[in-house]
Amino acid sequence: MILAVDIGNTNIVLGCIEDDNILFEARIATDLIKTSDQYCAELKSMLELFEVKREQIRGSIISSVVPPVLNSFKTAIRKLTGCRPLVVGPGIKTGLNIRMDNPAEVGSDLIVAAVAAIAEHGAPLLLVDMGTATTITAVDGSGSFVGGCICPGVKISMEALTGRTAQLPGISLEEPPLAIGRNTRDCMRSGIMFGAAGQIDGLLDRMEEELNAPAKIILTGGISKFIQPLCKHEMIYERNLMLKGLNLLYKRNVKG
Repeated sequence: MILAVDIGNTNIVLGCIEDDNILFEARIATDLIKTSDQYCAELKSMLELFEVKREQIRGSIISSVVPPVLNSFKTAIRKLTGCRPLVVGPGIKTGLNIRMDNPAEVGSDLIVAAVAAIAEHGAPLLLVDMGTATTITAVDGSGSFVGGCICPGVKISMEALTGRTAQLPGISLEEPPLAIGRNTRDCMRSGIMFGAAGQIDGLLDRMEEELNAPAKIILTGGISKFIQPLCKHEMIYERNLMLKGLNLLYKRNVKG
């Protein structure tokens, strides 16, 4: 059994995988000031919650876009399981051809998700990941990572709107009844929700033209379930894409 961990800006997603089966997926809040001991306690609680004994874990792999938390979580895993985690970064075997100006700049989360999406669905594809930021990754027909785009996430847009205006209230992420809102909250929901869907649809159209081939569209990320019904493109939703990708990378880099 391996422990797979994806450290994002808002949440840390973790899960245990055995024989390619994801036994559980859990989330804890990302906190820059937590110590390795605090993360160790939270990790221990999660394993106990899902009835996993620390002795069952024979290996671990981490992807992170938050360097300070990465160091704390690596130490937490070593303290709890005795395993030295494999970290997704320079030098790791991905099997992915990255055709970017500076491949070292590509976030490990984008690489992990792309590896899993290609393995599951082939190429070409466009991978939409909706989390703290909304990213779209383009993979061409040869399976090469050729680039993409990064946009403010839905929650970031909502928080900026309510935080920088004196009279606009906080709202929940609910589907607006119509594009033309009849009250302030529905007007805001229309702008945030339909705006995000329209942005994604427009970017997908442009990227598909640049790929010069019809592409499968894969959707993942914590916010995606709210936006997918509002998009016009047909999308394949993958809830556990990051854990699948981490499992693949672990197998490609660790013998036995």
